[in-house]
Amino acid sequence: MPHDNPQGHWHEVEGETQKAGKGTFIRPPMPYDKFMMEQEIPIVRAIGVSKVQNLPLKPWKRMGGQGSFIQLYGTEGLWGCYVVEVPGAGALNAEKHTYEEMFLVIEGRGTTEVWMDGQEGRKHIFEWQKGSLFSIPLNCNHRIVNATSSPALLLGGTTAPNVMNLFDNQDFVFNCPFGFTDRFSGGADFFKPKDEVEPDPVRGLAMRKTNLIPDVMNTDLPLDNRRSPGFRRIEPAMTGNKFYLWIGEHQTGRYSKAHAHASGPVLICLKGKGYTHTWPASLGTRPWESGHADKVQRVEYEPVGLVTAAPMANDWFHQHFAVSAEPLRLTAWYGPRKPGLNQDAGAPGQKAIDFGAIDIRDGGTAIPYDEEDPAVRREWEAAIARNGVSSRMDPKLYERPPGR
Repeated sequence: MPHDNPQGHWHEVEGETQKAGKGTFIRPPMPYDKFMMEQEIPIVRAIGVSKVQNLPLKPWKRMGGQGSFIQLYGTEGLWGCYVVEVPGAGALNAEKHTYEEMFLVIEGRGTTEVWMDGQEGRKHIFEWQKGSLFSIPLNCNHRIVNATSSPALLLGGTTAPNVMNLFDNQDFVFNCPFGFTDRFSGGADFFKPKDEVEPDPVRGLAMRKTNLIPDVMNTDLPLDNRRSPGFRRIEPAMTGNKFYLWIGEHQTGRYSKAHAHASGPVLICLKGKGYTHTWPASLGTRPWESGHADKVQRVEYEPVGLVTAAPMANDWFHQHFAVSAEPLRLTAWYGPRKPGLNQDAGAPGQKAIDFGAIDIRDGGTAIPYDEEDPAVRREWEAAIARNGVSSRMDPKLYERPPGR
């Protein structure tokens, strides 16, 4: 029988060829979208931002500073991002919430206070400066204090979209009394930086368990070689978060292989300058050669700029290029989506492949240098030449291996 609804009278389709529904529709706002709009600050939606320091900021009543949301294409519903300015010689409002949160300090110097409900007298206080990276333990009270007379600027990454879209109840999100003592031990050395490197238990990559990195711009990075020759990389494991990230660096005069994966990750430029190409994997490995150059999106960035690796649904190829005289240091933020765990379907115990690190001809999604579109190399060599940089790519990388 037909059903009444607030939008009018519904009629069942007739026959076996007519299809129900509108076919096309306008996407409704999710609870997190509504939350962002309620804050009455700018919401930046784009494929990238060349420099977040240039974003418009407006007073953010809830936070007690000025801010702007950054929701790059492809991150919708997966994780949230914003930039917030802490007033000179001031502080942000104290807050707590049932979503994970991490901060990268773009400008300034100050302290952060962290405590659990009912333990105001046992506040943990640590210092931060430009380039510091730190995480707030889940559902802990915290307050960010500026130690100088000039404004401080911080970039925040959160799992707020996941939590808000699931529970759709802001009172629960911001006023939950549960204490996650498994995440926050309260030990005196909780925010003491740790330098020990151990293998990631899933993929065996270099990992550092620390809740604070004083200076990501210059912190030591072990040799990795997975993205480009001489590539260095570390993945911090912070406050028991599901929010995944890594810090990496491409050497001067070298660039990354193109590789593909689904939406979510965002690259943040920490040091140096560069650009990223990204295009739908459906266009193939040589979009310029096949006449699809107009569909390749290019974003230039400098510290602190952002680019989404896969701006729409499905897999996208993306390739990152250093063009400055200094190495290109980046941090990649994924939200609660760790490669090798939930990027690809499969039951626990099944063998998984680190697709982005393995060449296409070996079953992965990385495009070998000898198979990439010739336009890629020509454009990059012209770009570095303008900056007085010479290529350090071994010519043999562009030669097809015997038997391939």
